[in-house]
Amino acid sequence: MGLVKGNAAESAAGSRPRPDRDCADLAADLDAADAPRRRHAARDILRCPGAARNLLRRLEREEEPSVREAILSSLVRLGDPAVAGELAGFLRSDDPALRNEVIDALRAYSADLSPVLKALLADPDPDLRIFAVNILESNRHPDVERWLIEVVERDDHVNVCATAVDLLCEAGTEAAIEPLLRVQARFAAEPYLQFAVTLALRRIREA
Repeated sequence: MGLVKGNAAESAAGSRPRPDRDCADLAADLDAADAPRRRHAARDILRCPGAARNLLRRLEREEEPSVREAILSSLVRLGDPAVAGELAGFLRSDDPALRNEVIDALRAYSADLSPVLKALLADPDPDLRIFAVNILESNRHPDVERWLIEVVERDDHVNVCATAVDLLCEAGTEAAIEPLLRVQARFAAEPYLQFAVTLALRRIREA
């Protein structure tokens, strides 16, 4: 998903609404029947108070992919960790496309998302814990390796651990060797995890 792309063709065709619309007009346009109006409103409303609230409200029922892209791009531009926490709630959606779009959006955040990621890693739903590890893949936080080690040491779901091991294959250092050996022993009957740990250990030792 291209989170910050514009639509030059529409602008050239003169379909973009006037830039002087007030905030009430922009909020109303988020619910317009016309998708281009919703898309432009999602981009322009950033200058308005309550932009995040209006964008999140629209995201709950938006079905047009290009409008969702604009909404998510605007939410990322806000750069607010509290907004990211609200956005993470959409990871519980039944819509797999929306879940993937939200993961991409959270990956694009430049703000520190530590509280959001810690909450996801502790969620009772293993799918959300897997999503958190997938988001960590693009996160530059200095504690990423420590968080991944905690996952492989403590999580009781093999798929969550396997996802963390896959990332430790790229991000792990010697500090991850013993935890990797322990998770390998804990899930001795799981072929994929055995393979993933073996690969991660080899890459760490050869680094």
